[in-house]
Amino acid sequence: MAVFASLAEKLQDTFKKLRGKGKLNEADVNQAMREIRLALLEADVNFKVVKDFISRVKERAVGQEVMASLTPGQQVVKIVHEELTALMGGSESKLNWSSQPPTIIMLVGLQGSGKTTTAAKLARRVLQQGRRPLLVAADVYRPAAIKQLQILGEGLKVPVFSMGTTARPLDIARAALEHAARHGNNTIIVDTAGRLHIDEEMMAELAGLKEVLKPHEILLVVDAMTGQDAVQVAGSFHQQLGLTGVILTKLDGDTRGGAALSVRAVTGCPIKYIGVGEKTDALETFHPDRLASRILGMGDVLSLIEKAQENLDVEQAKELQKKIRQQEFTLEDFLVQMKQMKKMGPLEELINLMPGAGKMKQLKNLKIDPKEMLHVEAIIQSMTPEERRNPSILNGSRKRRIAAGSGTRVQEVNRLLRQFEDAKKIMQLFSEGGGKKKKIRGRNLFPF
Repeated sequence: MAVFASLAEKLQDTFKKLRGKGKLNEADVNQAMREIRLALLEADVNFKVVKDFISRVKERAVGQEVMASLTPGQQVVKIVHEELTALMGGSESKLNWSSQPPTIIMLVGLQGSGKTTTAAKLARRVLQQGRRPLLVAADVYRPAAIKQLQILGEGLKVPVFSMGTTARPLDIARAALEHAARHGNNTIIVDTAGRLHIDEEMMAELAGLKEVLKPHEILLVVDAMTGQDAVQVAGSFHQQLGLTGVILTKLDGDTRGGAALSVRAVTGCPIKYIGVGEKTDALETFHPDRLASRILGMGDVLSLIEKAQENLDVEQAKELQKKIRQQEFTLEDFLVQMKQMKKMGPLEELINLMPGAGKMKQLKNLKIDPKEMLHVEAIIQSMTPEERRNPSILNGSRKRRIAAGSGTRVQEVNRLLRQFEDAKKIMQLFSEGGGKKKKIRGRNLFPF
């Protein structure tokens, strides 16, 4: 996750020093705590949260469980992982479903936090769970808010209830409840209006909506890129509305991410989901333990498996694994695999889920251009079946023919062939369980 890249790198460097020591003394621990404290503050984590966190970690790290350990450095990492997990809530916080439908979810937040898009993302998730969601357009102030929700709903085939921009939000809420009852919608997701900043008028309107809707969930949608402001906003909303949870958006952005580590500790509200992109499938359940593992460079195998189960063809995956082991992996397989992996999301994110990937220099600074996928497809499709199965026969004249047929240059054909060979080595490495260290020539291993 790009949002924690800088923090992750600093923490992992600190732990690398600790692991190199046979035994730890209190001075070693103090030095490590200073570095961790600075890294967290630079990541925009709330000062009080950092102070309390360091205090808890230090108390455990200078205790008997570390000093008497055969691997004290690893013990400190384990403690930091446990405390980071606890800081962010300990475990997944699920939605509160009503035993008597409909379940009513009210989304609140400032203007620009991503409420409308998040409403659609949430609708997509509950739709996949077999529920019948209704999106309610109660933001009558922001230009085009209703139209945006209708377009998103249409794309998901989820109904959107709207009464235009002249109706009062309270009237919209009452009518939406009646509409859902008539049409059998068992989940109601209400997109409310925001403001550029918190004001009494907005809070009074939201309090009125809460009274009418009697929601089972009041979820604050907050932009993680606003840093400590996000935590302050969460505190204000919670104090006046009684939030049941938080959805952090824009965690795919280039931000320091302190809000994700602070909001639970400061407000007591659990983070239920995180937004990691603009598309309606870019909403992830928030798992504190998994995020802690990713920050500390341990990877996130469970999330990787879940993404694979959702997007990959099981039989194709088994066949591919067999081909890799038998060294029969071809350019045709390469193309199929790229298309499959593309469904799982950006490759940079997938690599960050792999344990130890951050330590592999050939993966660390991987830069991926999504437009290259089209070039790759064109090049491979310009080859004959024999050339795809046995690229070693590609001489200069064949490469020139392929380049002309695909609208590319010979240099691009050569680059793809290098990437293909490097990908084979990487796949062989993971197929063998990572037991062997292999030197990979290229940096940009996958061209998408």
